[in-house]
Amino acid sequence: MTTPEATGPTANNAARKIAVVGSGYMGGGIAQVLALGGARVALADVSAEVAQKNYDRLLVESDQFVADGLFPAGSTELLKQNLWAAKDIEEAVADADFIEECVPEVLDIKHQSLARISAAARPDAVIGSNTSTISIAALAEAVTHPERFLGVHFSNPSPFIPGVEIIPHAGTSAATVAASRELVHAAGKQTAVVKDVTGFVLNRLQYALFHEAAQLVEQGIATADDVDTLVRTTFGFRLPFFGPFAIADMAGLDVYNFCYKSLQTGFPERFATPKILSDLVEAGKLGTKTGAGFLNVPAERTPELIAYRNKAYVAMQKLIEELGPAPIN
Repeated sequence: MTTPEATGPTANNAARKIAVVGSGYMGGGIAQVLALGGARVALADVSAEVAQKNYDRLLVESDQFVADGLFPAGSTELLKQNLWAAKDIEEAVADADFIEECVPEVLDIKHQSLARISAAARPDAVIGSNTSTISIAALAEAVTHPERFLGVHFSNPSPFIPGVEIIPHAGTSAATVAASRELVHAAGKQTAVVKDVTGFVLNRLQYALFHEAAQLVEQGIATADDVDTLVRTTFGFRLPFFGPFAIADMAGLDVYNFCYKSLQTGFPERFATPKILSDLVEAGKLGTKTGAGFLNVPAERTPELIAYRNKAYVAMQKLIEELGPAPIN
């Protein structure tokens, strides 16, 4: 379930006490997000010195972001009010309503940290992990009262990426999911709730694209630069506005079904037609042109959708021209 209505920080976090365990680049960015959203946020790390050093870094970084127009004026002052460096994990989490674990992606390190967190935290405190790869159920083994534990996966750089993956394990309570989503929304982010499977959703999609791209380069079909050019100037150009199902519905699911058959002439197994697609086509649900598909956009709204699409793409091209090319080459 997604929440596109969440567009900016609110006062909902004002009374919340949050701890972020792991104050490096990822954890520090998450702490910035939550503190700027109005919560009181404790930073904890392997030592008080490391936490303090990263606290100082976040303030310097915020000053630069304000100067560059990336953070609003007054952000550094707000961080000074809401962010603080704890002497250790126990002090940081003692009175927290929500704790976000952001230690390195090593199961033993996460287990040790989560055990310390859950032993020192209030029994009703929600505990989230920012893991991008490790099973939430496996991590929950180290947590007392595991019903209050789940994945809360921010993306890098967290101050500027609006989406957060929420991953409950089988034992996570509905109240824990709801509380986590509310907290993330109050910080101006959007959420999607997904199941606890290998790679979750974000990385399964991201690495599927990278896997295919790497094969194209390995086989000499295109250079890395040419693949990147095609992705960012064609289908990737659409992705800030539409996900894969909206794009498919607008293109026509019958068109997608035909394209799969063409791809199967060269790659019969890799591009087997998804059953969910063929079932929709067989039922005559072809996307926006029939008013039913993956997203069931009413046919009478198609002109409005097309007008939005065209306006969005022109605006994106103007933004790219204004920013200029990325400093890669």
